[in-house]
Amino acid sequence: MSWPRDDTKLDRVRGLMAAHDLDALVCRAPDNVVYLTNYWPMKGYDVVVFPREGEPTLIALEPSRDDAARTAWTSDIRLFAGYDAADPRPPTARALDLARDVAGGFERIGLELTLGTQASDRMVGEPTTYTKDWFDAFPNAVDATPLLAAARAIKTEQEIARIRIANDIAADAMEHVKAELEPGMRESEAAALWLGHVHGEGTKRDDVELALGFSLVWSGPGIRTFTATGDRPVQANEPTLFEIWVCADGYWADHTKNVCPGELTPEYERLLDQLLGVYGRAVDFACPGASLAELDRLVRDGLAEAGYAGQPSHPICHGVGARAHEPPYAHQAGGGTIQAGMVLAIEPGAYWDGGGGLRLEDNFLVTAAGAEKLSSFPDDFR
Repeated sequence: MSWPRDDTKLDRVRGLMAAHDLDALVCRAPDNVVYLTNYWPMKGYDVVVFPREGEPTLIALEPSRDDAARTAWTSDIRLFAGYDAADPRPPTARALDLARDVAGGFERIGLELTLGTQASDRMVGEPTTYTKDWFDAFPNAVDATPLLAAARAIKTEQEIARIRIANDIAADAMEHVKAELEPGMRESEAAALWLGHVHGEGTKRDDVELALGFSLVWSGPGIRTFTATGDRPVQANEPTLFEIWVCADGYWADHTKNVCPGELTPEYERLLDQLLGVYGRAVDFACPGASLAELDRLVRDGLAEAGYAGQPSHPICHGVGARAHEPPYAHQAGGGTIQAGMVLAIEPGAYWDGGGGLRLEDNFLVTAAGAEKLSSFPDDFR
């Protein structure tokens, strides 16, 4: 999808580069490439050299020439071969050669030296990694990861529009699942219902080039944190929990949604009411100037009062944008404040010993008036 160049975003990055005395950024993480150029790489080998002054350079895989020319904001596109009959090295080596040549005229270079995670490329199945040669090629580089995290934390109008699209696709797919889910269906079948709708109907939209879904689905006693979707049956009168991500042309939505075939058991009704109370207080708290540490404490204290001390085992709030999980993160031992323009995933959860439990999660745009829920799919099962 070709979006108009987002100068608000790019000017913010250049302002931070000036503050950090950096002449250029050299980035290879797919989420930073799409953030700085609008081009979402196919294989994750591609590079952007983004100068503080002048035109950026996109270094792209040669078979992606047309995609890069159509979607990238920069007209300076250098191509490298996926296969070179005279060069047995992998394509990343040829990308590095070009990056070194383009960046050779800059003195102060910022590199992704402390990148903990990165978003997937469009192909997804074979994540890219950085070789020692990549870092050795820029021996005097400084770490640009904090700079990029600060820039990306506050979304522009265009970024918010793109995140809304991902949220809409996720919600539409959940409505599809809600209409089709039946007791006895396997968790993997339920996941396939959602994933197929995201990819098929999401990609069919006029404002999307490629939509991909990622999911973990558990039902009833199968609900646990960080376990794989299996072939357990969907339970009647108990929630089937969908831990779901949508990526639409490089921008993400991160939700946890629940569907119940039948009427919730009294035990689950009680847990839902407890979680909705904690969730509502957290959303009300998420205003400009509020403490991220206090948000974490508020959620965990509320869960402790409900009988779930020490839960959940996962973060309860993080940023969403060109990654499904990105700074800022709320942590009671950390710092930082919530700012207008952030998009935050808020996700309290409580889990039972032996299996079962609930998590609620949506994406919220922080505005001067408070937090705006971005998904139309309800959190209360109704």
